[in-house]
Amino acid sequence: MTTSEVLVVGGGPAGTAAAHWLAWAGHEVLVVEKKEYPREKTCGDGLTPRSILQLIEMGFDFSVPEFHRVHGLRAYSSELMIEMAWPDHPVLPPWGGVIRRSDLDMQVAALAEKQGVVVRQNTTASPILESGRIAAVELAMNGNRERIEPEFVIVADGSLSRFGRELGAVRDKSRPYGLAARAYYSSPMADDGFMESQLDLHDAEGVTIPGYGWVFPMGDGSVNIGVGVLSTFHRWKDVNTSSLMDAMADSAPDHWGLTPESKLTDPRGGKLPMSFSVGPLVGSNWLLVGDAAGAINPFNGEGIAYAYETGRMAAEHVAAAIEQGDRSLIWGYRDRVLDEYDLYYRVARVFVRVIGRPGVMRILTRTGLRNRTLMEWVLRVMANILRPDERHLAETAYRMIERLVRVAPDSW
Repeated sequence: MTTSEVLVVGGGPAGTAAAHWLAWAGHEVLVVEKKEYPREKTCGDGLTPRSILQLIEMGFDFSVPEFHRVHGLRAYSSELMIEMAWPDHPVLPPWGGVIRRSDLDMQVAALAEKQGVVVRQNTTASPILESGRIAAVELAMNGNRERIEPEFVIVADGSLSRFGRELGAVRDKSRPYGLAARAYYSSPMADDGFMESQLDLHDAEGVTIPGYGWVFPMGDGSVNIGVGVLSTFHRWKDVNTSSLMDAMADSAPDHWGLTPESKLTDPRGGKLPMSFSVGPLVGSNWLLVGDAAGAINPFNGEGIAYAYETGRMAAEHVAAAIEQGDRSLIWGYRDRVLDEYDLYYRVARVFVRVIGRPGVMRILTRTGLRNRTLMEWVLRVMANILRPDERHLAETAYRMIERLVRVAPDSW
């Protein structure tokens, strides 16, 4: 029997960020990760300025060869194209990046270890509950079992979160989720300085599918290409994301040089719980963070930034609870999440209901790509990088989108 102040279940972005900041504050932290680094993850590998800021503050080394810096976004819809640099911001850096999750997660885990975190790989965790509280956790590694009694547990084991389900966490089925797939291709544009987004997505028969595709340069001779489809699309159950991705690769701009022969890996796919659709976020001595909480942004499918941010928030509230000897302080994490994200995610949920109609998606993208000022503002909204003086625009956007939902015919 051993003890630990905090156990973090999951060694991805949310878990390692939480562990890093707790150890930085002087607390004893154990991270258990069921796989071994470097492990493959289904992800677009793209980092927006929100992710970059969190990595900067954790001391990430951006000079490593695995990291490729990008300066903005290039968006397409049919024959239309617009190129936009990441905007200036008083807090966020005006650049992003691309790095394989297998490299990123391993390197951030190493940053946590430098702070004093103990990371155990190939280790699974199961809660032992008493009166709704985690009394202990059983750890299993290579057939050996160990019982640990942490004061607090941060649940960061991803979108399927087996540990969270054992605590009673469930997904709110009224909130959207995404279906996504990605693969790697070799490409002459692997060193490009822009991420690309395809806003006019079609299947092999040419039918418009509400969603988007991406081509992200990896900087190593390859690109990450993928597609994302929302559950608000009335035919989403009929969509095969791997086939859809192949159709997008076939119709991608010629300059990417994507061919069947240049495909390096088969597609990998999965579900993306969005809009904090999993809860409760807090229990008597535990907290959900990152994908385990459904923290993915419905506007663009981004999850890494919100994993880092929620992990850091959880760490701050757990640290306060330990230092002040008041377990109830962890409930401030739930309030913090609502204060930070609730309005923005409410806007996003209404927006994805709108674009679930193929005609609406087509009209919005083609109209927007003809208006640079509008598209630059849309980029800031969808990436959640509005400046502080623009926050009131979220309320305006919410009212506009609600009106559009009410008046738009179902056939759109």
